[in-house]
Amino acid sequence: MAGGALITDNAADFGEALADGGVLLALDLGTRTIGTATCDAGWRFATAGKTLSRGKFGRDREVLGALVNERGVAGIVIGLPRNMDGSEGPRAQASRAYARNLAEAFGLPVLLWDERWSTMSAERAMIDQDLSRAKRAEKIDSHAAAVILQGAIDRLVGAAF
Repeated sequence: MAGGALITDNAADFGEALADGGVLLALDLGTRTIGTATCDAGWRFATAGKTLSRGKFGRDREVLGALVNERGVAGIVIGLPRNMDGSEGPRAQASRAYARNLAEAFGLPVLLWDERWSTMSAERAMIDQDLSRAKRAEKIDSHAAAVILQGAIDRLVGAAF
């Protein structure tokens, strides 16, 4: 399937490509880091993972490939940073290019998920947990990835009923 893997921003199409469910990996792409999160194969809950240093795609591919293999990932959800008016700027285009590279590298379906409120939501949740500013800075990307993934799986499960 490599090279022809589905890349979509439509949760229903992504869900059809994953009719048997499976572990999903979410990525919150920053310029210097990549926040990761995974969910269980039944798509019930998302869990923040590691925040990875971002480098050239070849290095990222190796690190993410190890995670994909270790967790038996069936699909990837990538945060799509839209502008508040819904338009897409350079960061969204960079995320789309990264999605194409991942789909080609792993042959897995990729869902691009609107991440406009994910970082703010993750920050609020960590403040509610009374995490220090330093801890929040260290974990914000992976928690944002979990917010992105939880939104996507909630839509996927809702679309299945």
